[in-house]
Amino acid sequence: MEHRAALTPATVKKLMDAGFKITVERSDQRIFDDEEYARVGCPLVAPLSWKTDAPADAYIVGLKELPENDDSPLRHKHIFFAHCFKNQGGWRELLQRFDVGKGTILDLEFLNDDNGKRVAAFGYMAGFAGSAVGIDVWCHQKIHGGKKSYGVIKPYPNEDALIKYTKERLAAAAAANDGKMPKVLVMGALGRCGTGACNFARKAGVPEENIIKWDINETKKGGPFPEILDADIFVNCIYLTKKIPPFLTRDLVNGPRNLSVICDVSCDTTNPNNPVPLYSINTTFDNPTVPVETSNPYPLDVISIDHLPTLLPRESSDMYSHDLLPTMLELKERHTSRTWQDAEKLFHQKLIASRTPNARL
Repeated sequence: MEHRAALTPATVKKLMDAGFKITVERSDQRIFDDEEYARVGCPLVAPLSWKTDAPADAYIVGLKELPENDDSPLRHKHIFFAHCFKNQGGWRELLQRFDVGKGTILDLEFLNDDNGKRVAAFGYMAGFAGSAVGIDVWCHQKIHGGKKSYGVIKPYPNEDALIKYTKERLAAAAAANDGKMPKVLVMGALGRCGTGACNFARKAGVPEENIIKWDINETKKGGPFPEILDADIFVNCIYLTKKIPPFLTRDLVNGPRNLSVICDVSCDTTNPNNPVPLYSINTTFDNPTVPVETSNPYPLDVISIDHLPTLLPRESSDMYSHDLLPTMLELKERHTSRTWQDAEKLFHQKLIASRTPNARL
């Protein structure tokens, strides 16, 4: 249920005006219709035709993982979120496909400017959407009292529609909860992702005093943090770069708590350093939550969807593609672009590590 695109029709038009030749694969899933690309002059081709038809020097620009159940060699330069540089599940197998095919990953997650900041990120919208889903799951718990499964999440046409829906749900949940609104604790509140999470809660009508913002100062003592149990909803928005003590443990959640919803926006599910080690699977838009089995009968649901911004796919794509455009324009002179050169160097470092038995990235 991924609907975003790394390059929107508007961005594609600007790249073509700058001299790029762009081919777009047809898709009935993408939020931007094929015709929107055709109108700006892009030729349309069959899905996955890049594997057989794209010239050897073409860049294959996508968003998320490559098709599953395929171990064929990869010969092109791929620009996408590969999710294989931090020991994620299947990292070695994917890198070996590029090794055999002599291809290259230029990972969107690791395109940084001269200050080490990412040139483009979905972080704000991930936090915004994660907060929305977390609040909605809490509302569902209060409205239905555990007697009805949460169901499927579907994307919204725009931000206003999502906020309107959430306000209605919060009103119904408060009516079923003695008028009480949820306390939302956002971890990593000062970053882009955390800012998005706080902003959504605020726009949806959660009182400011109920939005608890934690960042470096609040966490410098090191986890676990029993204070999280006092919140109703915990939204984890940190960008994990190294092993840290866990934020929560199973022993903690087995005890008394108000906490009943965790939205792990960071979603380091298969990362051995995951600071929320209470679950082991990614959830999806079809199955958004996974229960945490505890000795405390009070419910605890985890949301671990790794593409939350597709809740608002058009707005997310527009924002991301706009920020990515200047770096994409640098592809004309990739070998003099520090951003692209650093991305290629990182790929080769990871590739070398993948050739070593028992290596960890």
